[in-house]
Amino acid sequence: MPRVKGGTVSRKRRNRVLKLAKGYFGSKHRLYKVANQQVMKSYNYAYRDRRQKKREFRKLWITRINAAARINGLSYSTLMHGLKLSGIEVNRKMLADLAVTDAQAFASLADTAKKSIAK
Repeated sequence: MPRVKGGTVSRKRRNRVLKLAKGYFGSKHRLYKVANQQVMKSYNYAYRDRRQKKREFRKLWITRINAAARINGLSYSTLMHGLKLSGIEVNRKMLADLAVTDAQAFASLADTAKKSIAK
Protein backbone atom coordinates (compact mmCIF):
# COMPACT_ATOMS: atom_id res chain seq x y z
CA MET A 1 0.00 0.00 0.00
CA PRO A 2 1.54 3.33 -1.07
CA ARG A 3 2.05 6.10 1.47
CA VAL A 4 -0.08 9.23 1.36
CA LYS A 5 2.02 12.30 0.66
CA GLY A 6 -0.72 14.93 0.37
CA GLY A 7 1.37 16.86 -2.11
CA THR A 8 -1.21 19.01 -3.84
CA VAL A 9 -3.00 19.95 -0.61
CA SER A 10 0.23 20.91 1.18
CA ARG A 11 1.51 22.84 -1.81
CA LYS A 12 -1.77 24.72 -2.12
CA ARG A 13 -1.65 25.67 1.58
CA ARG A 14 1.96 26.83 1.34
CA ASN A 15 1.35 28.80 -1.83
CA ARG A 16 -1.61 30.53 -0.16
CA VAL A 17 0.66 31.67 2.67
CA LEU A 18 3.44 32.72 0.30
CA LYS A 19 0.93 34.72 -1.72
CA LEU A 20 -0.15 36.55 1.46
CA ALA A 21 3.54 37.24 2.22
CA LYS A 22 4.14 38.83 -1.19
CA GLY A 23 6.10 42.07 -0.80
CA TYR A 24 7.70 41.16 2.53
CA PHE A 25 11.47 41.68 2.87
CA GLY A 26 14.03 38.93 2.32
CA SER A 27 13.21 35.37 3.29
CA LYS A 28 9.87 36.48 4.74
CA HIS A 29 8.38 36.24 1.27
CA ARG A 30 10.47 33.31 0.01
CA LEU A 31 10.61 30.61 2.69
CA TYR A 32 7.37 29.02 3.85
CA LYS A 33 8.24 28.70 7.55
CA VAL A 34 9.40 32.30 7.95
CA ALA A 35 6.60 33.60 5.73
CA ASN A 36 3.99 31.74 7.78
CA GLN A 37 5.33 33.25 11.01
CA GLN A 38 5.26 36.73 9.51
CA VAL A 39 1.75 36.31 8.07
CA MET A 40 0.47 35.22 11.49
CA LYS A 41 2.21 38.21 13.09
CA SER A 42 0.71 40.46 10.44
CA TYR A 43 -2.77 39.17 11.24
CA ASN A 44 -2.15 40.04 14.90
CA TYR A 45 -1.00 43.54 13.96
CA ALA A 46 -4.06 44.01 11.76
CA TYR A 47 -6.41 42.90 14.55
CA ARG A 48 -4.71 45.17 17.09
CA ASP A 49 -4.51 48.18 14.79
CA ARG A 50 -8.17 48.06 13.81
CA ARG A 51 -8.81 49.02 17.44
CA GLN A 52 -5.88 51.42 17.75
CA LYS A 53 -7.00 53.32 14.64
CA LYS A 54 -10.09 54.50 16.53
CA ARG A 55 -7.92 55.76 19.40
CA GLU A 56 -5.52 57.51 17.03
CA PHE A 57 -8.31 59.34 15.24
CA ARG A 58 -9.90 60.44 18.52
CA LYS A 59 -6.49 61.80 19.62
CA LEU A 60 -6.15 63.68 16.34
CA TRP A 61 -9.64 65.18 16.61
CA ILE A 62 -9.01 66.31 20.19
CA THR A 63 -5.71 67.92 19.17
CA ARG A 64 -7.38 69.83 16.34
CA ILE A 65 -10.29 70.94 18.52
CA ASN A 66 -7.89 72.10 21.24
CA ALA A 67 -5.84 74.13 18.76
CA ALA A 68 -8.93 75.84 17.37
CA ALA A 69 -10.38 76.37 20.87
CA ARG A 70 -7.21 78.12 22.04
CA ILE A 71 -7.40 80.45 19.03
CA ASN A 72 -10.86 81.38 20.35
CA GLY A 73 -9.61 81.89 23.91
CA LEU A 74 -10.74 78.57 25.42
CA SER A 75 -9.09 75.31 26.35
CA TYR A 76 -10.39 72.00 25.03
CA SER A 77 -11.94 70.99 28.34
CA THR A 78 -13.72 74.32 28.90
CA LEU A 79 -15.03 74.28 25.33
CA MET A 80 -16.43 70.78 25.74
CA HIS A 81 -17.90 71.65 29.14
CA GLY A 82 -19.50 74.81 27.73
CA LEU A 83 -21.00 72.92 24.80
CA LYS A 84 -22.42 70.31 27.17
CA LEU A 85 -23.96 73.00 29.39
CA SER A 86 -25.53 74.72 26.38
CA GLY A 87 -27.05 71.43 25.21
CA ILE A 88 -25.10 71.26 21.95
CA GLU A 89 -24.39 67.63 21.13
CA VAL A 90 -21.82 67.53 18.37
CA ASN A 91 -19.22 64.78 18.24
CA ARG A 92 -15.48 65.31 18.18
CA LYS A 93 -15.17 64.22 14.55
CA MET A 94 -17.57 66.93 13.41
CA LEU A 95 -16.01 69.55 15.72
CA ALA A 96 -12.55 68.78 14.34
CA ASP A 97 -13.87 69.04 10.79
CA LEU A 98 -15.43 72.42 11.61
CA ALA A 99 -12.19 73.56 13.22
CA VAL A 100 -10.25 72.78 10.04
CA THR A 101 -12.73 73.75 7.31
CA ASP A 102 -15.11 76.35 8.80
CA ALA A 103 -13.44 78.61 11.37
CA GLN A 104 -16.44 80.96 11.63
CA ALA A 105 -18.86 78.18 12.58
CA PHE A 106 -16.38 76.90 15.14
CA ALA A 107 -15.97 80.42 16.55
CA SER A 108 -19.74 80.72 16.97
CA LEU A 109 -19.79 77.40 18.84
CA ALA A 110 -16.94 78.65 21.02
CA ASP A 111 -18.88 81.86 21.78
CA THR A 112 -21.93 79.79 22.72
CA ALA A 113 -19.74 77.72 25.04
CA LYS A 114 -18.29 80.87 26.64
CA LYS A 115 -21.78 82.28 27.25
CA SER A 116 -23.05 79.07 28.82
CA ILE A 117 -20.04 78.91 31.16
CA ALA A 118 -20.53 82.56 32.16
CA LYS A 119 -24.11 81.85 33.29
